[in-house]
Amino acid sequence: MIIRWEKGQDYYLVHVHQDMFGDWLVTRVWGISGTQYGGLKHTLVNSPEEAAILVDDVRHIQESRGFHKVLEAQDPQEIPADLQNTMKGELPFGD
Repeated sequence: MIIRWEKGQDYYLVHVHQDMFGDWLVTRVWGISGTQYGGLKHTLVNSPEEAAILVDDVRHIQESRGFHKVLEAQDPQEIPADLQNTMKGELPFGD
């Protein structure tokens, strides 16, 4: 699952996925679009349910900061091409 929030030029992206060992990860990426400013954090969780709780916490925080959701996709291939172009360099799973 991939969810992206935006506020002006600022973005916050969450990617829930399994690594090559089958462990569940919640990857959070944030920054300012078009710049190198930002950060990346991986959090290991025990299950998809635990990931959903963490994602809900992130959603609550981002919405309280004035961010609005612009994308929710189950798979990177579901992201529209025009949005992929604006997200170059921001995706934790490749350019």
